[in-house]
Amino acid sequence: MHEPARYTVGDFEIAIVSDGYIKLDGGAVFGLVPRVLWEPVIGKENIDDEHRITLGLNCMVVRRGDDVVLVETGMGNKLHGAMRERIFPGDYGYLLESLAKLGLRPEDITAVANTHLHADHCGWNTVIKDGELVPAFPNARYYLQAGEYEVARNPNERTKSTYLAENFEPLERSGQLELVTGEHEIIPGLHFLPTPGHTADHASLVLSSRGETAIYTGDLVHHEVQAERPAWIAAFDVLPLVSLETKKKFAERAIRENALLICVHNAFPGVGRLREQDGKRVFVHE
Repeated sequence: MHEPARYTVGDFEIAIVSDGYIKLDGGAVFGLVPRVLWEPVIGKENIDDEHRITLGLNCMVVRRGDDVVLVETGMGNKLHGAMRERIFPGDYGYLLESLAKLGLRPEDITAVANTHLHADHCGWNTVIKDGELVPAFPNARYYLQAGEYEVARNPNERTKSTYLAENFEPLERSGQLELVTGEHEIIPGLHFLPTPGHTADHASLVLSSRGETAIYTGDLVHHEVQAERPAWIAAFDVLPLVSLETKKKFAERAIRENALLICVHNAFPGVGRLREQDGKRVFVHE
């Protein structure tokens, strides 16, 4: 289990914690990009016998004053059988242990924010307790984009395997759900940034304090090379051309503001900055 990775952004203290990792088909991660191009980036040694690559499950804890905000909650611990072994293979379910390494109990989290509601981003939103589904963080408000919530509640044939009602419906029943729209501020200096493409209402999280910026990307990028090359679009993105435009704007802002980037699916901790080097954009790890 990884030790938390700590950073400072202005007045904010942030820590990256891990829920583990999942494995997804490499071709799906890179969409229309031929394997002959993406395989050298990944490395043959990082592709398993079933053509899958490893993606991190990096979550972010933001602290300032009495506020303790958790961004994303990984895969969780509720999946079993074929769902875990074939649809979402990997090694995960460690988020609460990771939080404990920061001295945090579930009761200490004051807010949870999800970029979107695919299963690998909101699994620890809820847990099974005494045979019932309940919010994992009993004192937190859960912030979701209203459009994303509506789509998740009414999935289609393509999305029903990743929008799992058990991860979000208990939040409404408990009264902890906060549906928001657009650039909603969760606490002063931390707000949603609409970044559509992966889903129509996907939203990243932006931290701004004392002239410093950090951006938690969500599935705006599945691999850092997609920040460097916006045209490398995952097959998972439901609006690929929208994703292209979103990533172009994101890359320009990331370079302009020298933003600290937290990429959920990079190898832990998934943190770096986008730089211009010799006419090319390069993701530089921190």
